[in-house]
Amino acid sequence: MVKTRSATTKSAKTKSAKAKSAKAISATPRKPPKAAARSVALKKSAPRKKAAASTSRAKAKSGKPRASAARSAAKPTRPKQRFVVSHHREEDFRADGLRAYAQYRDLGIAEGTHGLARAHVIRLIGPCDPKEVSKLHFHGVEFQMVYVLKGWVKTYLEGQGEIMMREGSSWTQPPRIKHLIRDYSDDCELLEVILPADFETVELTA
Repeated sequence: MVKTRSATTKSAKTKSAKAKSAKAISATPRKPPKAAARSVALKKSAPRKKAAASTSRAKAKSGKPRASAARSAAKPTRPKQRFVVSHHREEDFRADGLRAYAQYRDLGIAEGTHGLARAHVIRLIGPCDPKEVSKLHFHGVEFQMVYVLKGWVKTYLEGQGEIMMREGSSWTQPPRIKHLIRDYSDDCELLEVILPADFETVELTA
């Protein structure tokens, strides 16, 4: 009878110990399954974000040469300009320019710049004949300026009216501005610079 009681006591103690260990295990906090899933998803998405960022940087880098190449392709290339000099010689004044009442001394700028610009001295032949001279017109240019070397010239410009230009006077004529010459002195000489070298002149009816 004594042996049976001790065996029963040992069995009860064993069951009690197992119950306590089970409670301890259940009391230990476990990581929620959702949080674990999120951490795994974040770990997986991190490499994707890095890959996307590196791809966007690669695209940006590859886009720069294309843009610069497009700009260089759009900009026309001109031949290299060369040195030009022109000294005064009376025989260089020729009646082969735009107006029959003027002689032109070309300064070689058109040839030296391969058509980028033209510069010439214009000698107006007197006396002035308004019937031939005073014709309203405009030039299809990008830039035009005139400087009075000798004498005087009376000109009309659209939006500016009639202006007397004397020796030392200079002015610019914006592209396609309507203008004409009213009068000039018999010794009038002008320096004219125009871009480009070749351009269109349109005569207008009064």
